[in-house]
Amino acid sequence: MGALQSIPVQPEYSDLAERTGFSFEQIAVLHKRFKQLSHNEDALRRDDLNAIPDLACNPIRAQIIEAFFDRRNFSQSAEGPVEEIGFEEFLVVMSHFKPPRHSMTEEQRESVRKEKLRFLFNMHDTDNDGTITLQEYRHVVEELLSRSGALGKETAKSIADAAMLEVASISVGHMEPDEFYEGITFEHFFKLLSGFDIEHKMSIHFLKVNATTLCK
Repeated sequence: MGALQSIPVQPEYSDLAERTGFSFEQIAVLHKRFKQLSHNEDALRRDDLNAIPDLACNPIRAQIIEAFFDRRNFSQSAEGPVEEIGFEEFLVVMSHFKPPRHSMTEEQRESVRKEKLRFLFNMHDTDNDGTITLQEYRHVVEELLSRSGALGKETAKSIADAAMLEVASISVGHMEPDEFYEGITFEHFFKLLSGFDIEHKMSIHFLKVNATTLCK
């Protein structure tokens, strides 16, 4: 009860629970972690996330941190970076890492999947021009494959290279692995990753939040 009482009793929290899929109990857990990260302040800044030890060695550390301060991840009609975020923005970003509920319909599950892939796409579309490079796409595939634990880094890299070349052959004809091409749109990205189990590969372990508590 104490943790729940730390959450302000305001109508918008009911709306936020519906929007993010988190229960009030889960919101309380995340609110506590937010306060720890922000040193009990009402706003979270980049330096707060930069100080997380488990995030220091993550290969996409910079993209993860920027994702929390990217307006595109709060609202589809907004864009551009912000210097700090409140708890509501933090919760909305965290919802992208939450596995889908078992009770979801196929339509709802597909909607969640598209939101997660849009979030992942935004992480690599750093200049917000609506496209990512083939190299960035290869990096995404490599990370998704190697995180599963079933494949080694080199095997994942080989598959990612092949995936990159497949996109290139569709877009510009023959292309070598070290050549540069820019222009994968989100629509193409969404189709290319249709076979990946994205719902369970986006991890939040670096925030010291037990993912199993967010799956209820």
